[in-house]
Amino acid sequence: MQQLNINEVKTHLSGILAQVEKGETVIICKRNKPIAELKPIQKQQRKKRPLGLLKKKYPDFKIPDDFNNPLPDDILAYFTGEKE
Repeated sequence: MQQLNINEVKTHLSGILAQVEKGETVIICKRNKPIAELKPIQKQQRKKRPLGLLKKKYPDFKIPDDFNNPLPDDILAYFTGEKE
């Protein structure tokens, strides 16, 4: 762990941030008294979202067989601006 005064931090900020990015913690001091701690942020682990979260709430819900079929022309016309 490294302790640096504010003036040193201002002068060497990019180098200090590179050290922090590697996992090091830096204590920032004002007149040799610690006032702040600069440390890396923990990376959040991304978990895959489980399927079927609402199965219990909507047990009878089924995706219709025609779900992925193209929309009828009259409905598509609203999306293209042909109808209002």
